[in-house]
Amino acid sequence: QVQLVESGGGVAQPGGSLRLSCAASRSIFSIYAMGWYRQAPGKQRELVATITSGGSTNYADSAKGRFTISREYAKNTVYLQMNSLKPEDTAVYYCNAHRSTTNYWGQGTQVTVSS
Repeated sequence: QVQLVESGGGVAQPGGSLRLSCAASRSIFSIYAMGWYRQAPGKQRELVATITSGGSTNYADSAKGRFTISREYAKNTVYLQMNSLKPEDTAVYYCNAHRSTTNYWGQGTQVTVSS
């Protein structure tokens, strides 16, 4: 079992920045792909960004150029740096760990972008 705990959500103004963190309960980055997903009210959960066990990254078109996913092995933590935030980025953001048919999810953290 792997527990994932997100933090760093909150309220930001349009054009502002937030950094989300996802702490894993044990060292998994060498074998699990990690990702950030989000779900806005009334919408399906969607991919934001992923990083493979080998370090390759992938971003949704809406996140390219504005968001950066990274990981810190020593802290078993994955980050999502979000810059140039827009109101449409408002959602609950979830951390995911994926390997083969196994998926773990965090509880989510709310991000609200509003003036």
